[in-house]
Amino acid sequence: MVDNVPTALAAEQQGHLQKALKRFDILFLIIAAVISLETLGQVSVFGAEVLTWALVLAIAFLVPYALIFAEVGAAFREEGGAYTWVRNAFGRGAAAIAALLTWVTQPIWVGGSMAFLAAETVNTYLFPLGAGSFADYAFKLVFIWITVTAAIVSLRRGKWLPTVGAILKIALLGFFVLTTVIYAFQHGVTGLTAGDFSPTLLGLFGSVPILLFAYLGFESSNSAAGEMVNPARDVPISIARSAATAALCYLLPILAILLVVPTDEITGIGGLLEAVGVVYSVYGSGAEVMGTITAVGFVFVLVSQGASWMIISDRMQAIAAADGAFFGGFFGRFNRRLGTPVRVNVLSGVVSTSFMLVAMQVTGTSAAVFAVVLSISISTFLLSYLLVIPAAVRLRRLYPELERPFRVPVSDRGFAALGYLSFAWVLLGSWIAVFPGTLERRFGLDYDFRETWGVSQAEFETFTLGTLGFLLILGAVGYMRGARVRQHAVAIDDNPAPALDAARTEGHA
Repeated sequence: MVDNVPTALAAEQQGHLQKALKRFDILFLIIAAVISLETLGQVSVFGAEVLTWALVLAIAFLVPYALIFAEVGAAFREEGGAYTWVRNAFGRGAAAIAALLTWVTQPIWVGGSMAFLAAETVNTYLFPLGAGSFADYAFKLVFIWITVTAAIVSLRRGKWLPTVGAILKIALLGFFVLTTVIYAFQHGVTGLTAGDFSPTLLGLFGSVPILLFAYLGFESSNSAAGEMVNPARDVPISIARSAATAALCYLLPILAILLVVPTDEITGIGGLLEAVGVVYSVYGSGAEVMGTITAVGFVFVLVSQGASWMIISDRMQAIAAADGAFFGGFFGRFNRRLGTPVRVNVLSGVVSTSFMLVAMQVTGTSAAVFAVVLSISISTFLLSYLLVIPAAVRLRRLYPELERPFRVPVSDRGFAALGYLSFAWVLLGSWIAVFPGTLERRFGLDYDFRETWGVSQAEFETFTLGTLGFLLILGAVGYMRGARVRQHAVAIDDNPAPALDAARTEGHA
């Protein structure tokens, strides 16, 4: 059996998919997932130079990365997205690891970072929860399972939570930037100088993993490619528009935060809302009410963001399971009525809940827990791209005859160069995320681990490497348990990737 031939179970599940995503839906699903409000404060703690590095990465990483996946996403349109790309390029074993790392990032992130940020927002700006109280636990559980429920219901209904959240997110950021301009005219800004924007190695090593995490994921909607009405046409346009929107939604708010909040007063867990509290003073007696409304909107945006990733990543993992790459096919079934992978959705909820409970036991402040768990999410997400990016590059060489509705206007070597550049950035970010402080010390830079992270290095590495080690074992066991499913491949002549024939047919239709 050829290793990249889909299994009979995977082919069967394609019949349960419902065409529900049009260009409008794809665009806002990507925006809801990729533009991460929680990273704004975390990255702003590095001061004005982070704006320089954000601009550098927008040009030297985001542009080539978006071009690569606009081409690949339009040409390879199977449900499962990056999983199927890695499988077609390197085989099912590599694809199993890539899918697992991508998928597990989301429940870890939702349960270990976003739920904490939402709870902190409620506790600070709405009503007291009490750290570690019953109300605190209950709120985080409700937050997690709302995101899971949005992924369980049919896509025709579930897509509206991310869509509304994406629109609200853009509106909230736009209003914040506008208010900052008004505030600056009335009260002035912090004393930033041109020298504050000068890039340094310390700023590079500190901010690059977070910025990469913020810029990655535009191709993620292809996990639901089988549920798109016209992916060949809509994917490239959606990636281009969402990438441009993301660049603006990061660069402008980061600048706004830096202009009104002194760097030494910015906290990673509350950076955006701290800045909101400052600039809303221009509204006088209405500031408190507007702040409350903004906090409610902020929590809703976080819920919609978590839901969008659950919708996207759970589909990828379900296809991996149906393809014999994650246990024996139990998690690879889509509900006939809903058209959603309910079993993986529930599994994501369980993993997210478990990680939330473990994170609650980590010593340190809420801000420290948030930063550590966000770093773990960053590490698993970035590591997956060490397989996904080379796969995207290799697919152009392996399938030159495949019609590409959008083609990057460069040679194959030029396309590979774009991939190498993107890969180099991800490799750097992955190392820093897993082993923070090592490069700083290598270059003779001062680095106080506990002051930076709020926990000891031993505690950080135990949590991080323990998570990665557990995932490695889980992936190996899951792949071995899928052997029986892999024995039943779809029989199609000698074509190693039968779904590509369907893509060709669709492209000529």
